[in-house]
Amino acid sequence: MPGPSHARGRGLLRRAGRARLRTRAALAEDLRGALLAPEAALAIDVHGGTEAAVLAPLYLDEAGELHLVFTKRRDDLKRHAGEISFPGGRRDPEDADLTTTALREAHEEIGLPPDAVEIVGALPPTPTFVTNYAVYPFVGLIEPGFEWVLADAEVAYVLEFPLEAVRAAHGLRRLVRRGVPFRTDTYEMGDHLIWGATARMVADLLARLPAA
Repeated sequence: MPGPSHARGRGLLRRAGRARLRTRAALAEDLRGALLAPEAALAIDVHGGTEAAVLAPLYLDEAGELHLVFTKRRDDLKRHAGEISFPGGRRDPEDADLTTTALREAHEEIGLPPDAVEIVGALPPTPTFVTNYAVYPFVGLIEPGFEWVLADAEVAYVLEFPLEAVRAAHGLRRLVRRGVPFRTDTYEMGDHLIWGATARMVADLLARLPAA
């Protein structure tokens, strides 16, 4: 009996991983098999009073290595100050859907045009416990070497990390934010700590992609 569709997708991705995923076309096909379809993700209800979406941009370098793109938020912001996150934000009334929100926010925050992104799937939505958001992550392939145009009022700079370096940096920590203690996945990349909702998204993404 054939296995479930997600299992077949992961098997394909494992085989592609051994081949170093050198072509973007092959990578896109395999990611679609391993990730949720955007429509399936949008159908999942998750606790949160405000809908939001983020884009997890991936690119393949010349050596066939996957990289994941994050933003470092400014330290003087009222919300999520100094945090490492994916580009994204709250859904606007005029957004057709949450995929549109993710693409619009990426364009506004780091200058990534929507037509430069190939949406290849989504991850399950995740709540933010302190700010009460329901965040829907979408995964998009982009070309390497993009020149970022930052929204200086929000973004301090862009971080581009090899996916396997992120995987190797995983840990678990107990943190306290706004007086609320919680245990979270973390990824410590040099001086940068990825935690909370972003770390949960990263953990889900890595669970769907085999180690190189």
